[in-house]
Amino acid sequence: MHHHSHGHSHGHGHEHSHAETDSSRIGWAFWLNFCFTIIEFIGGVLTNSVAIMADAVHDLGDTLSIGLAWYLSKLGQKSATDKYSYGFKRLSLLGAMINGLILVAGSAWILSEAIPRLANPEMPMTEGMMGLAVMGIIVNGFAAYKLSGGHSMNEKVLNWHLIEDTMGWVAVLIVAIVLHFVHWPILDPILSILFTLFILFNVLRYVVQTMKLFLQGSPDDTQKQAISDVLLSMEHVEELHHVHFWSLDGEQHVLTAHVVINCSIDNTKLRTLKQDVSDRLAPFNLAHTTIEFELPGEPCRDDSDNLHVHPHHHEHVHIK
Repeated sequence: MHHHSHGHSHGHGHEHSHAETDSSRIGWAFWLNFCFTIIEFIGGVLTNSVAIMADAVHDLGDTLSIGLAWYLSKLGQKSATDKYSYGFKRLSLLGAMINGLILVAGSAWILSEAIPRLANPEMPMTEGMMGLAVMGIIVNGFAAYKLSGGHSMNEKVLNWHLIEDTMGWVAVLIVAIVLHFVHWPILDPILSILFTLFILFNVLRYVVQTMKLFLQGSPDDTQKQAISDVLLSMEHVEELHHVHFWSLDGEQHVLTAHVVINCSIDNTKLRTLKQDVSDRLAPFNLAHTTIEFELPGEPCRDDSDNLHVHPHHHEHVHIK
């Protein structure tokens, strides 16, 4: 027992320092993006370029989402309370959700600006566009580099945004150079529409993924099956039911299960069994596990219509 609590506190310390670095990386990216977004909006107006405005909206979305992620990663480190017994890790999912919605709204606004311009394109100021694009490549490239060490769902989303932004600025630079030599003003709204559709496509994918975790869907079906197989392969285990496998934040997973055993057991045997479960689940790095043992003939407390999984034919049965 003592050993267990020691292991836990050690793990917590490691996690804490990991979260600290996440937080400082995100802080960096926030200030870079914030200052740059302001420059961009002014630049978009001055150069009369919708492509730059599209990127400014994108960057505004990023700045908000980075700020939110920063705030939430700080909050997420708070220890669990009686009321929030799992801690605050799920806040980062909420953050990812809100970010997604902000970006969807911004994208809709840009499309409403850019599409009418296709019919009546205006020539942007190319020198200004080139200058902003070079700045954009440097700032976003640096921020993406700072965040590339991140592991959390939030950081992955942000890093992806920043890489996208850098690519976006490369596109702006190319268009600005072309426009400088050729009078094709329609390239500007076309570019902004392409950007926006690309952003929308990726954001929607993330929103769907976040939504699944939010609704406590299984984060990984193969891992869930592997956990079930490992438990079923144990000696004396007859069947499993009420296997619930979900995730706090996309990284930290939670498992609860009822394990039915086929013999009566004394304390020594129970201890051995528990140790075996512990050893077998260790490779899965679960954040919280609750395993209930049911003795032969004992009715299940939570039983209503759950599917039982027997070792002999469990490949045909989906675990609920």
